[in-house]
Amino acid sequence: MRQNYTVLQLGCFILLTIISLGEMGCSEEKKKPVERAQYIIPDSIIKNMVVDTVNNCQLINAITLTGSVDFNQDHQVSIYPLVSGNIQDVKVQVGDYVNAGQVLAVVKSGEMAGYSSNLINAEANLRVTKKNLDAQKDLFTSGLASQLDVTSAESNYDQAVAQLELVKRVLKINGNNTQGDYIIKAPISGFIVQKNITNNTSIRTDNGTSLFTISDLKNVWVQANVYESNISKVHLGDEVSITTVSYPDKIFKGRIDKILNVLDPTNKVMKVRIIIPNDNYLLKPQMFTRVVVTNKENQQSLCIPNKALIFDHSQNFVLVYKGKGIAEIRHVQVLNTINDKTFLSGGVSIGEQIVGSDAILIYDALNN
Repeated sequence: MRQNYTVLQLGCFILLTIISLGEMGCSEEKKKPVERAQYIIPDSIIKNMVVDTVNNCQLINAITLTGSVDFNQDHQVSIYPLVSGNIQDVKVQVGDYVNAGQVLAVVKSGEMAGYSSNLINAEANLRVTKKNLDAQKDLFTSGLASQLDVTSAESNYDQAVAQLELVKRVLKINGNNTQGDYIIKAPISGFIVQKNITNNTSIRTDNGTSLFTISDLKNVWVQANVYESNISKVHLGDEVSITTVSYPDKIFKGRIDKILNVLDPTNKVMKVRIIIPNDNYLLKPQMFTRVVVTNKENQQSLCIPNKALIFDHSQNFVLVYKGKGIAEIRHVQVLNTINDKTFLSGGVSIGEQIVGSDAILIYDALNN
């Protein structure tokens, strides 16, 4: 009986061993990885896919500066009072466009009335001295006057002529108005950017505040801030690209026209100036700007179009196209990005083809 029980135990042990080995075999089969099929870019994508080539380009460096739009002070005029008086008729407001010679305001002035009176007196004096000269010449011819009398009369007449010319010139400088009014006119065409008077304002010639300021906004200055660490990277004549918050998709082109070789004692920045054409008056003074300064170096670098670059997990990638719908993900090192071009230090080779459209879509498919 005991032997039968031992045989039964042995049989159970063998059976359990077989089952255990079977389960281990199944488990190993389950753990065996399944090979994933290579992703092939569909023909529908390949049909419209853009394929670019890695090129060798001249390296361009760029730095980004902050700045603001300012008036072109070479095309700006401030108007100061030439006479004292009271403002009677202000005809323009800030922001108005005026043409050269247009009346801006009228001033009732005692000085202008004095100039008019001086003109009348000078003209009367000229007539008197002219008649006296003619009389002396007639008397001299009749032998009733000496040559000295004629010479004296000629001298008085010449002085009267000079006095009249002086009065006319003073009157012309002050507007040439004989009604006691001083007419303020625009010396140039442009926009009224500053106005410091209203009707019934009293003005004096010793007042240091301008009455109006006119600026021609057909071209403006952009003043950019350069920190000490970037001073060596900006040069006279460097190309710049300027963008604003108001027109984020529009790029204004220009060149550095002047470098102010001093640091602002408050901000510790050096100013550079760019002159920008502004025919459509899109740029307004005091607008904030983003200024990208570019300069070419005597160095070559790999370059690709920006649209071919993929940024993922804080790294940059491109898709190298092998042909027949096969693409390979390649990690690249970016040196710089200027406008529509990206410069690389490695990761691809000159002449390799890269996917230039639908790159993110293909990249995601390759990763999944």
